[in-house]
Amino acid sequence: MEAITDGVNKMNIAESQKKNRIQVSNTKKPLFFYVNLAKRYMQQYSEVELSALGMAIATVVSVAEILKNNGFAIERKIKTSTVEIKDERVRPIQKAKIEITLGKTENFDELMAKSAQEREAADAEAQS
Repeated sequence: MEAITDGVNKMNIAESQKKNRIQVSNTKKPLFFYVNLAKRYMQQYSEVELSALGMAIATVVSVAEILKNNGFAIERKIKTSTVEIKDERVRPIQKAKIEITLGKTENFDELMAKSAQEREAADAEAQS
């Protein structure tokens, strides 16, 4: 019985750690959708994990680099692996996988406040 309880506790921990994960696709959303989503996740959780398979890896790397180059994020961890996925014919296919964990920089909140002010000023100018 103790083993079951331990397993459930570990499962809950694993699930709570995945709340800050963004699984990136290279076809569904534009690049800056993921950039802005990552910023919001970092505001909420202090760090974000970007994850992608195959061709979407380039998108994840681009998102991470944009956030780093603009001073919003620092790299915490990069993990690469190969996963096996079944295709429509139920054949196993090997796909490359990347997970990049980013954390907030010290001036993250200042940068977010500045970009919010710039957006408000642009909105006010557009309405007048």
